[in-house]
Formats: sequence, structure tokens, C-alpha cells
Amino acid sequence: MRWLARSELRYGPARVTALGNAARLYFGMGFFAAMCLVTSVGMLLGGLLTPKMRRRRFARGMVSRMFRVYLGAMARLGSMRLDLSALDALRDAPAMVIAPNHPSMIDAGLVLSRLPDLTCIMKAEILHSVLFGAGARMAGYITNDPPRSMLRAAVDSLQSGSHLLLFPEGTRTLQLPVNALQRTVGVIARRAAVPVQTVIIETSSAFLCKGWPLRRIPAMPMVYTLRLGRRFEPPADVDAFAAELEAYFHSELTGARLPALPVNSASR
Repeated sequence: MRWLARSELRYGPARVTALGNAARLYFGMGFFAAMCLVTSVGMLLGGLLTPKMRRRRFARGMVSRMFRVYLGAMARLGSMRLDLSALDALRDAPAMVIAPNHPSMIDAGLVLSRLPDLTCIMKAEILHSVLFGAGARMAGYITNDPPRSMLRAAVDSLQSGSHLLLFPEGTRTLQLPVNALQRTVGVIARRAAVPVQTVIIETSSAFLCKGWPLRRIPAMPMVYTLRLGRRFEPPADVDAFAAELEAYFHSELTGARLPALPVNSASR
């Protein structure tokens, strides 16, 4: 506190706040990387002691706990304010596609932190990354390429009783309030005969939105609120469903707390 008081006299409150936010950001990045590596090692070692039939559930539980610890630490540091409790109602629910809007790169971690048996569909390069690859493969996460294999694996996962996380926009939001939606969610839900549970993500911060440079320091605390939206029955007409889902997200997100996107996001 004495150091803070002296710093404010020397640099001013705004400068001290900026320095504190920078320290929180870079500590958070380092802490997250360390958590990923520790979790991956824990999965590999724990997997040796876990029966084969239970390894995937064990790995997914480890990933969920990792994100929960990380987000809890960021909240205690004052970097974030989180309201994710609405997702807890889905923990013991039957298999379904969980379909949130996608403003930021952090969205998947927010959902994973509350749902321990969740199959993710992710970009192919993530499965080969040093930080995420080993854990993602052990957890049975699905690569989005090639598309036919992705669709088959997603349907198999749902029919085994797992939840499936899939962002209908296909990428982070480029145009507020929501991108044009892809047909993939409807195709998978129809083939697996499961409902689609929408999740509405609201945030005060453009941190890790499309076009956000990692070196840019966001204002803190960053506020993230997740709430459950409408649950749709498996569609009979995939094209009509995509249009209905897009209209629903527009209605829910118009006027919601969403940040202005970085000026270069439209070119990404």
C-alpha cells in the first residue's frame, strides 16, 4: 500500500492502474501456460493409472478443473468478474449441442470450466500445439477438418451421452451482434436427434476478440456473464433452422452487453 501511494504521487493514478493491468495480463498469460503444461503432464501420468474406459472422462475433468482454477485466480486478482453459474443447470442434463455466441477466444474456457463432460470441436492446429495438444487428444476433442470426419465424430460423441460444444458462428464474431450462422449445428443435431441449447455470452471487454493484439492491455476487471437461452428441438429442415437460430441470437444480443470490436477485426 505504501508503494502504491508513492507510485500514485510520482506517476498518477491512471499510470498506476495501467501498470497494474499490465502486470495482471502478463501474469495471467504465464499462469495459463503453466497450468496447461501441468495439466497435460497430470493427464499423461494419471492416464497410466486410470482404466482405459475412464481415461477420456478423467482427462475432460482435468481440463474443466484447470479452467476453473485459472478463471478463479483471475477473478481474485481483479482481472475478471465472472457470472457462469447458469451453466451448472446443464451439468447432469442429457446429451445436447451447446451453442453459444462467440465474441472472444476465452469463450470455450468459460463453458469448459463449468461442464466437465464436454466434447469440443476445435481447429486442427490446436491438437498439435505444445500447450493444448496432448490434453485435447486425450480428452477426445474433435478437429474441424476434414468436415465429414468431424460430423461423424460429433454425432458419435452425442450418442454416447456427452455434451458437444459448437459455436454456430464458426469463428469469433466479426460483425455485431452475431455473424451469419453456419448449418453445422443443425446438421449435427438432426443426425444425432438431440436438442440445441443456446448460451448467451455477454462481456464488457473486447479482449481476445477478432483483431485484438495480445500486446494491448485491456481495461480491468473484464466482465463475463453467461446465461441460458432457448433450447431448440432437433431440426427437420437444417436451412430453416440456421435462419431461425440466427434471428434468435440477433433478438437476444441486440442491446446486450457487447464490446465495440477492434477496428481491424473485419479484415481478419
